[in-house]
Amino acid sequence: MSRCQHYVPYTGFLGGVQRAGRLLIRKLTAEQLWIPWNEINLQRTSKGKPFLVNDILGIHPNFNFNVSHQGDYAVLAAEPELQVGIDIMKTNLPGSGSVPDFFRIMKRQFTEAEWRVIKSMNNEWIQLDMFYRHWALKESFIKAIGIGIGFNLQRIEFNASPLQLEVGKVYKETKMLLDGDKEEGWTFEETRLDDLHHVAVALGKPEVFVQKDSNVFSKDLTQPQFQVLTFDDLVAAGVPMAPEDPAYWDNFCSKQECPARQSTHSR
Repeated sequence: MSRCQHYVPYTGFLGGVQRAGRLLIRKLTAEQLWIPWNEINLQRTSKGKPFLVNDILGIHPNFNFNVSHQGDYAVLAAEPELQVGIDIMKTNLPGSGSVPDFFRIMKRQFTEAEWRVIKSMNNEWIQLDMFYRHWALKESFIKAIGIGIGFNLQRIEFNASPLQLEVGKVYKETKMLLDGDKEEGWTFEETRLDDLHHVAVALGKPEVFVQKDSNVFSKDLTQPQFQVLTFDDLVAAGVPMAPEDPAYWDNFCSKQECPARQSTHSR
């Protein structure tokens, strides 16, 4: 089984990105592992990473997957052997304040070398774009190792290469340093889905992150392109997970799209 990468444009999609992510996982598992849609058993680790409970140890003992959603897309990456993490970031202006103020708030999330690269870009928009690219890389690694909140992001440093990425092309030249030492055992695949959305996929040996000198490796695998899936693609082989309840749909359709805000003033 080759590595899989999919994404779904989810703007307006069933009212939520989380549903898109869950459907991505079920489609992947059903098609790649031949587990019936309604027999797929998914749970989360204590750190929140989803995993497959079904017994597949005799087939793909290290099979794992990861989902991310941000901006206009939900994305998924799966790997039968290596540990995998994925993150997508959309380049956006800060909700409040200036870009320099935003960077000052986020200063501790990157190393001095990373900030030099970010601030070397020609204008604030391109600096923001490089900021979110670095953020996606760091999040992909954190999600791959399954540590979650609390990891010091300054322990990892990325040498982003090349500095400019073409839309739709897969790059894996970027390298990572851990505590100042280059980690040859990790591969990072980067893709621009469009001018605003950047995706990073981290690949490394399962359960390697124990000590700084862990014995890690990566394989020179083919670079899969992301595949776009529609809602019809996601549910083509789906089966109901519970008996149909017509009243649920009637209640959903009867809800107001924008409920009127109630006044909090009392007379």
